[in-house]
Amino acid sequence: MKKHNFNAGPSILPQIAIENTAKAVLDLNGIGMSILEISHRSKDFQAVIDEATALFKELLNIPEGYQVLFLGGGASMQFCMIPFNLMSKKAAYLETGVWAKKAIKEAKLFGEVNVVASSADKNYTYIPKGYTVPADADYFHITTNNTIYGTEIRTDFDCNIPLIADMSSDILSRPVDVSKYAMIYGGAQKNLGPAGVTFVIVREDILGKVERTIPTMLDYRTHIKEGSMFNTPPCLPIFTVKETLKWIKSIGGVAAIEKMNIEKANILYNAIDNSKLFVGTAEKDSRSLMNICFVMKEQYKDKEDAFMEFAKNRGMVGIKGHRSVGGFRASTYNALPKESVEALVACMHDFEKENA
Repeated sequence: MKKHNFNAGPSILPQIAIENTAKAVLDLNGIGMSILEISHRSKDFQAVIDEATALFKELLNIPEGYQVLFLGGGASMQFCMIPFNLMSKKAAYLETGVWAKKAIKEAKLFGEVNVVASSADKNYTYIPKGYTVPADADYFHITTNNTIYGTEIRTDFDCNIPLIADMSSDILSRPVDVSKYAMIYGGAQKNLGPAGVTFVIVREDILGKVERTIPTMLDYRTHIKEGSMFNTPPCLPIFTVKETLKWIKSIGGVAAIEKMNIEKANILYNAIDNSKLFVGTAEKDSRSLMNICFVMKEQYKDKEDAFMEFAKNRGMVGIKGHRSVGGFRASTYNALPKESVEALVACMHDFEKENA
């Protein structure tokens, strides 16, 4: 039976990236050694990280003055590295979900945190609007896509202070005007590669302004100076990132990916909105293209477990909603083919015929 991978992360990757990574595990580019055993200081791995960096810059049109880093520790490490490096007295945060809340918690260790707006009052089912960002804050932090709740900020906006975005789960899903951001970061394990590597795109001129002493390993300038090689980087995940970036370029780049993602999301959202059984949880003007969350309508709540089993038997993987929301979540990341979304919709229709 064909499996349809809707996992929220780690998640589906392009098949070609998986196959080429498997080959590199056995023999990297015919050198007679595995990528798992070569030195990260070797010319063979330097070529890998150089190509990954160049592709990232090309696909996102990253301007001069920005550096691309590949680090460890996940986005969770960035939650403390950002205020460590950038907060002198105060920072502003937008609270749109669990990961934004975790970032806020870490930032409070370093100074005053101004939460400019929160959607916690409605279980994070919308993106707040009409808030004011304080001009005296050192930076403003947003989480562009909220995997648990299925909401997303899909536009780049002007900000009067350095704007920092956690794009763990929607990076490369749409074109981004990088010049509007002082920093973009995220874990790779959604649209970019496997777990184990974190990407950081940072404008150099925002660094070196805090008075505190920063531990060497937590100072972005260390990693810029050493080309992400201050310590041994996660070589295998970086290789897969390179292969994923090559795949994105081969199918037309980020603009083509966005068109595909909109089409996939529209197919599933239309099925939810026209269903007798299912209803979406995120407010329509805040809906994510990456994580589509839905539940059974109140009168059919007792059928949720039955649908999960029905869907499982049809090859659907990873559609169980997060425990804080319940119901179902279909993660439609870049590498998920339209055919999988169509298979899920067919599954929903068939279950509805039998149960509504």
